[in-house]
Amino acid sequence: MTPVTLQDVRDAATRIEGVAHRTPVIRSRTLDEIVGAQVFLKAENLQRIGAFKFRGAYNAIAQLSPEQLARGIVAYSSGNHAQAVALSARELGSTAVIVMPADTPKSKMDAVRGYGAEVITYDRYTDDREKLGRDLAEERGLALIPPYDHPHVIAGQGTAALELLEETGPLDAIVVPVGGGGLIAGTAIAAQGVQPGIRVIGVEPEAGDDTKRSLAAGERVGIEVPRTIADGQGAPIPGELTFSINKDVVDEIVLVSDDELRDALRFAVDRLKLVLEPSGASGLAALLTGRVQPLPARIGVILSGGNVGAARLATLLS
Repeated sequence: MTPVTLQDVRDAATRIEGVAHRTPVIRSRTLDEIVGAQVFLKAENLQRIGAFKFRGAYNAIAQLSPEQLARGIVAYSSGNHAQAVALSARELGSTAVIVMPADTPKSKMDAVRGYGAEVITYDRYTDDREKLGRDLAEERGLALIPPYDHPHVIAGQGTAALELLEETGPLDAIVVPVGGGGLIAGTAIAAQGVQPGIRVIGVEPEAGDDTKRSLAAGERVGIEVPRTIADGQGAPIPGELTFSINKDVVDEIVLVSDDELRDALRFAVDRLKLVLEPSGASGLAALLTGRVQPLPARIGVILSGGNVGAARLATLLS
């Protein structure tokens, strides 16, 4: 039996109702014509903190005991989970310590501090963030809320797909960015629970194809820390829990290049009037490049986040 069920996702939806935004589903006739299908974009870039991560973080932290909330929370993240935990902790009357890479975009680090969290930095290429998080949890009595490898986090992330299907009705496929695998795991549990037979397609950057390699090998495969503009998809190995789910529920992983991600960012600004971060645009990039084959008639895409500063976006688009 899967460690996360459709009922867990439904319970998470109840828990976050009125706290998380029910984000809009965006349509574009131009996009439909280019792709050759009906495309439904779930705009999680318009979620609180600018990404889907708020769903999972709030669902996990809301289930901690009052005693643990008083002691506080620790998390490690390149940005979006960091902001999600910081804001969720504040909303629930707790405090957060966030372990972040020293090269995290300044806009993300400032946002985390703005939500009242303490930030501790590390070198993403030489330090072990998971060990840093575990050590802090032990030393200070904090609850560790990892970015994807946690059943309550996965259930929370699945609520985006639940909302999407409630709004669109049946879809033939759903396309999801893949980093550590929490979003696609939650999406698959929700979507296949509601609509058995729906195809679940993940998208990774070419430099960060650890999940694609792992699914092909039938076991978790590690790679070098990816050097890609999609910093939110920089996990070098799938999570243990997420991979145990995804090997059974994900139909396919497709890859996109950094240049294709830039083209998708440009399309989002020019034609959709949406600001996306590179990771948030990977599903859109997969459709624009024709990677999803055979092409379904009705496709859902989760635009996972929009946390990119104006200066960085201008650099990416230039």
